[in-house]
Amino acid sequence: MATHSRRRSSKSSSQSATWTIVNLAFLVLYTILTGIVLFNMYTYNFLAFRHINIIYTVVLALVFLLALILIIRKKAQLLTTILLIVFSLISGLTLFGFKSAIDVTANMNKTASFSETKMSIVVPKDSTISNVSELTSVQAPLNSDQSNIEELISKIKSEKDFSLETEAVDSYQKAYENLIAGESKAMVLNSAYSSLLELSYPDYESKIKTIYSYTISKEVKNSKSTTKTNANVFNIYISGIDTYGSISTVSRSDVNIIMTVNMKTHKVLLTTTPRDAYVQIPDGGNNQYDKLTHAGIYGVETSMKTLENLYGIDINYYARINFTSFIKLVDLLGGIEVYNNQAFTAHTNHDYSFPVGNVHLDSKGALAFVRERYSLSGGDNDRGKNQEKVISAIIDKLTSAGSISKISSIANGLQDSVQTNMSLDTLMTLANTQLSSGDHFTVTSQAITGTGSTGQLQSYAMPTASLYMMQLDDASLANAKQAISDTMEGK
Repeated sequence: MATHSRRRSSKSSSQSATWTIVNLAFLVLYTILTGIVLFNMYTYNFLAFRHINIIYTVVLALVFLLALILIIRKKAQLLTTILLIVFSLISGLTLFGFKSAIDVTANMNKTASFSETKMSIVVPKDSTISNVSELTSVQAPLNSDQSNIEELISKIKSEKDFSLETEAVDSYQKAYENLIAGESKAMVLNSAYSSLLELSYPDYESKIKTIYSYTISKEVKNSKSTTKTNANVFNIYISGIDTYGSISTVSRSDVNIIMTVNMKTHKVLLTTTPRDAYVQIPDGGNNQYDKLTHAGIYGVETSMKTLENLYGIDINYYARINFTSFIKLVDLLGGIEVYNNQAFTAHTNHDYSFPVGNVHLDSKGALAFVRERYSLSGGDNDRGKNQEKVISAIIDKLTSAGSISKISSIANGLQDSVQTNMSLDTLMTLANTQLSSGDHFTVTSQAITGTGSTGQLQSYAMPTASLYMMQLDDASLANAKQAISDTMEGK
């Protein structure tokens, strides 16, 4: 009998020891997961609103202490196992959410750190030349695009082991005209200028063929993202490019909006500068006057500098979005609602007609709404106003309680189509400020006006083309500057 009792006691002790080892293993796992969660939470400012991060830390610490005490005392061993498993899963899911946000932002920051320009050698469509090695020279606008052209020629030399001479011309337009007229056998073509050529020659692509291409990747340098002096007041440049595909592709910027944000007053001012505005463009624009949209062909940093010089402000961040991502964003938000003050039918998509009043826009409808200008009485100015309405509706939807739960899916859906130089901790600081206050932003907008004309002003990028451009009104520009200043000062 005594022997039997000793056996049961020994078996019970063995089981207890096994439970202890198992629970210690779960405790180690829980400790590791919790440590990583807390490190990321405080590093990137996750959940830093209404003391949620502190409460979460305390709960995780109490679970650790409770589990440790129970293990030491060998009490409630099954409950300890369940407790550690449940909170390890919670920590694991939290870590997964944090990691997803970190990866998504890192990807958007990565694409913002470089730009891509496709450089090609093209010949007439009916040319018998099929290989770049059959050429001895090509025409290219060395004065306006020298660095890209030289890098292309250097690449050809390293790959083909021969030197291709370049014959300088004034512009890509002139090179194309000479090519089609038979005055040259080949030309260099920068893909960023394709949309410019299309303005004068809608069918230009059907008249040429590409025999060599090379995509140049360059670092985008922008020091403003690290020199912001006031976390509560800042400017964001929103650039909408006119191309599908890779967000890093250098392209014209058809949407140029400065978003002035004051986190203390919860006010946002959207300032639209018409794409056709005749402005001085630095960097590749050589400080010459041209259409604002052409600044984009020299890179997003040039568009930012152009607007900084125009308004006399610092632009701290930028968000670059193309039409592909625009469609995705509205879809992910479940559509948006805007007020339309003039009835029109979309010129680009006749399936969409917009009556006066509140209209609900799905993704394709929103795209038709912001792209239209031909059917609007105010042309490009009215298009700018419609773009502001949609941006405002998106901001309102994004900051609503219903969309906060969708942030992860929204971010994941857009990571390949949006680029921004805003770091994750900055984004989280802004999100936490919004979540802490619970207040909606008051969004107002303004658009610069001017006088448009065709063929009266010369384009630096397209010097021989007769383009529509807008001379900005000095009073309108001065009023816009004052409104930006007032928003930043909290007035």
